[in-house]
Amino acid sequence: MDTKTSMYQPLIHEHLLFYSARFFISTTCTGCDRIDNFYGGYCCNEPDCFVWFHKECAEAPLEINHPSHPEHPITLTKFNDINDPGYCYLCGLYMPSRGFNCSTCEFKVDLACGMKPWPPIIEHPLCHDHPIIFKRSHSSFCEVCKDLIHIQSYSCIKCDVYFHANCIQLSKELKHPCHINHPLKLTALDTLTNDAEKTCLLCSETPIDVCYFCSICNFTTCLTCTKNPPPLVVEHTKTHQHPLTRLSKRISYICDVCGLKCKNEEHHGSYICHHCDFVIHGKCIGFPRVININRHVHRISFTQLLGAGYSKCGVCHQSITQYHGAYTCSVCPNYAVHSDCAVNVTTVWDGVELEGIPDDTKDLAAYKVVGDDLINHVSHVKHNLKLHKDNFVLYDHKWMRCEACIDPVGFDSIYVCEECCFILHEKCANLPMKIKYFFDIIPYILEFENITAAKYCSLCHTYSDGFKYSAGARRMEVDVRCCSISEPFVHAGHLHPLYFLFNSYLLKCNACMNVTYKHVLRCDTCNFYLCLFCATLPLKIWHKNDEHPLALCCGKEASCQIWCDICERKSDPSLWFYTCSDCGVIFHVRCVVGDFSRINVGSTIECGRAGEIFEAVPNNYKTRPLCRKCHSRCMSSIIVKKKGENNVYLCSQHCLMLISLSL
Repeated sequence: MDTKTSMYQPLIHEHLLFYSARFFISTTCTGCDRIDNFYGGYCCNEPDCFVWFHKECAEAPLEINHPSHPEHPITLTKFNDINDPGYCYLCGLYMPSRGFNCSTCEFKVDLACGMKPWPPIIEHPLCHDHPIIFKRSHSSFCEVCKDLIHIQSYSCIKCDVYFHANCIQLSKELKHPCHINHPLKLTALDTLTNDAEKTCLLCSETPIDVCYFCSICNFTTCLTCTKNPPPLVVEHTKTHQHPLTRLSKRISYICDVCGLKCKNEEHHGSYICHHCDFVIHGKCIGFPRVININRHVHRISFTQLLGAGYSKCGVCHQSITQYHGAYTCSVCPNYAVHSDCAVNVTTVWDGVELEGIPDDTKDLAAYKVVGDDLINHVSHVKHNLKLHKDNFVLYDHKWMRCEACIDPVGFDSIYVCEECCFILHEKCANLPMKIKYFFDIIPYILEFENITAAKYCSLCHTYSDGFKYSAGARRMEVDVRCCSISEPFVHAGHLHPLYFLFNSYLLKCNACMNVTYKHVLRCDTCNFYLCLFCATLPLKIWHKNDEHPLALCCGKEASCQIWCDICERKSDPSLWFYTCSDCGVIFHVRCVVGDFSRINVGSTIECGRAGEIFEAVPNNYKTRPLCRKCHSRCMSSIIVKKKGENNVYLCSQHCLMLISLSL
């Protein structure tokens, strides 16, 4: 992206637009709302604002004189939802949010019809032997592309044939700038022989119904690439110091920028430098120089030649070669990412080019150091917090909890307010105010104020009333426990490091054997999956059924059956469980932590269409209460009770979900 070539036109877009040399196939221009192939254009450099504009649309003049409306000039207008723009006077399509409007009368045209008006009569068209006249709208089939016409068209009165307005410059035979040796003939796709090329050699798309074809060279191009051919030469010094010339044939090579072998997939063509044999995919032209990705805490920068010292990509974890381009981190000496992996705007990159923009990630700490082992945290500004190292014992520490993650304290270093009962784990106090995480491409902000009820975490699928990370109404809410996981994730329950996997199919967690969806940790070495709930289980925990701390046992082979000391049912030794090394007793994970252990007693959950309120209560009755839904005894230490009623208890989130559906 060329940060020097920028423009701001609020009638076109609310943010600053920058010129980019990147190629995009079948992309919608936000200005004229037309789908087109982009070989450079203007784009927005704001997070989560993926918009592209034709160069001519972004640079549209504020006022023009239109041949279809010679009475008055028409002005560039941004229509809002209240002022319904209606339909374009020329093409008959519904007006996009931007167009040209006459302030005196009701004449309106979109950007495309405003800046490139269709002539009312064409005396010598390429597509036909007779003159053709413009029609605002007509329902028929185009004589050139054979597709249905439902917008503006041209017709021949003598022959009663019709043409798309975009097809009038096409003829039955033409010379294409990307294939100058022979003319191309308009050919029906179903008439091509089996060994003929049926995909466009310029954009790799499959033409619809008809194409332009050279029977001598087996060269095929679609109508879109005939109307808007890719550039023959690209001069972009940030991509390469010499001009790049387009290859009209498919050849087998490895792209010098992304390191991927050129196949028949969509690579938007190939370009070569005749001076130094540099070869590049069309889609790799104009890659951003400096970016942020959600898999790394620092910025990463593009380098033309990676060099030695790197083994695996930080996103896909596959091997990475030193002989091609990649993204590297200037802070972490061995961190590199495949170019293609880094610029994935769907799951990895936020679409923002950071070259020339100051780094604002240095001041993200949620606290200020005010003395030796003394901080002032944003969540508790009225008092300072004192750091206490491991094995520090508080009064009744077995049941005291961290305000951020709601896990019990007593096993790790903690920050304590010596004037009130406010406690934070040291690792929770160190969580930043803003975080990038694998599940989204935009940053999430730490929220700690006005948490009046428990919220559902979309990653571990549990309720929590502790601190959370959020990015607005359209995004998910995630508790800090899940956001504290980073790659590679090393857990005592598995030999190899684990990495995040965003999957679209169902997987079973090896720790609990529950089915998980979308977000999971995976081992690249063996077939091991770990859900986020199990990944964030405390390694040590106190429980009322044992005077000693319980330790998480991450599965083992056992020749005999084992039993849970809480529910008195069998336990699968291959699954994770809690055990006391002093007493030798074993507990199911769910019996110890339950589904509501991440909620403080007294906190509420709102569910059901009627907004029924359930309150978290301790399961400390002489007789364990019966669950209203499954009619079994409630086993875990914290359960929920319907507020205002005495005997409506629920033992699990599953029962809560089922009963909320009936409310």
